[in-house]
Amino acid sequence: MTPIERRLALAAAFGLPVALTFRRAAAAIDAPRASTFIQTTGNELVSAINSGAPVASRREAVAAVLRRAVDIEGVGRFILGRFWRVATPAEQQEYTKLFEDTLIHNLASRFGEYQGVKFTLGRSQANTEDDVMVSTTVERPNTAAFTLDWRVADIGGQPRIIDMIAEGTSLRLTQRSEYASVIQRNGGQVSALLAAMRQQIAQMRANER
Repeated sequence: MTPIERRLALAAAFGLPVALTFRRAAAAIDAPRASTFIQTTGNELVSAINSGAPVASRREAVAAVLRRAVDIEGVGRFILGRFWRVATPAEQQEYTKLFEDTLIHNLASRFGEYQGVKFTLGRSQANTEDDVMVSTTVERPNTAAFTLDWRVADIGGQPRIIDMIAEGTSLRLTQRSEYASVIQRNGGQVSALLAAMRQQIAQMRANER
């Protein structure tokens, strides 16, 4: 297995989305503010994951944290890319809802299944003029620790997660490429992607029964 394949496998094992990326940030954010935000978010996730509540309750608690912390709208629109402009208003609306369901459900189900998770905060540094990279180390019982970096930007006056990088490998463009591939294989129809996303959500829910 190549280093890149190993990084992607680790990310998949932890249940990370294939991609999180950003839209234009409303304002610059400094490293201390971004670091504090990730520390708070990490603590909230750890509290939800390690609460001892039933799995379903842990997933709901994790989902609530993620909805507050992630710039879901910006992530989704970037990943759809140029196809956002060719989608009808109805398709845009459905895509936004399906993307949120897919992203949050995938993350919440994975985070919520495991107890004993630990986040250790590392260094923070400006990544671009508009965002900061905050490094963390993630540990799970019986699993090798790995590095997870969080890109944080100011979105509408609030810090939000706009990207995740697992062991140095940003996953943002992979999802965009996969979505584009589905649409292109189906004659440029966004409706084909929506159908695939509906099927993915149905399969995830079926696997939880």
